[in-house]
Amino acid sequence: MEQRFTFDQVANVYRASRPAYPEALIDDVISFANLKPTDAVLEIGCGTGQATKSFAKRGLQIIAIDPGSEMIRCARETLAGIANVKLAEATFEAWPAGNSVFALIFAAQAWHWVFPEVRFVKAAQLLSTNGTLAVFGHVPGGLPSHLLEPFKEIWLRHTGSWEPPPEAWYLPNGPFKDWFDGSQLFRPVEHKCYPWKWQHTTSSYTNFLSTRSDIRLLAAETREDLLDEIAKAIDDQGGCLDIDYETHLYIAHRFDGDN
Repeated sequence: MEQRFTFDQVANVYRASRPAYPEALIDDVISFANLKPTDAVLEIGCGTGQATKSFAKRGLQIIAIDPGSEMIRCARETLAGIANVKLAEATFEAWPAGNSVFALIFAAQAWHWVFPEVRFVKAAQLLSTNGTLAVFGHVPGGLPSHLLEPFKEIWLRHTGSWEPPPEAWYLPNGPFKDWFDGSQLFRPVEHKCYPWKWQHTTSSYTNFLSTRSDIRLLAAETREDLLDEIAKAIDDQGGCLDIDYETHLYIAHRFDGDN
């Protein structure tokens, strides 16, 4: 199974445990793209609808796609009663766009899953003149110091590795700026950072971990043992933890010659 398809196995947990996106980020994207309520917007990898709902509240006409049937089912529930969103089960690579043209294309925590040879080329083809591409994702800061060593020991024992989380790709030293620049299809990318804090109980943190793609790829027994030991480590330290988070946005207009 491709790593990007593992989320469909835990769609209900994903919807309950994944956070929304900062309202300031949504406002900044709409302002940068100079969107009007009637403008057409495409979301790539909508998941269970966390970011979709925030953009839909602004009255935009949204097509939201995701390859997971269970993710789409949960997104329908998240977006129940919202008439300005159409959902489609597809990867961005395979989605039949037809003659669609969009003022904004955005991807929340999903752009890195799109095949490199398709990402920017297809997005540029689907954007209107001076259209906007926005990609963004949450990145956790360091763990509380009293949990760092216990977590590291548990991870090493069960997986043999201790590496930055997958979300670290969205940091400024990650690949996103170079991807934009290398495509030569977009104007210079702008980057913004939105700090926030996520307060967890033992169960909310292990539920979140259980939705991470790297955790989903572990053998079931290994995954369960790792999460059980993480839960015990948190319980032993009081049953809660606060993690500093940042949401990173990369946004640019389509390059239209001299325009």
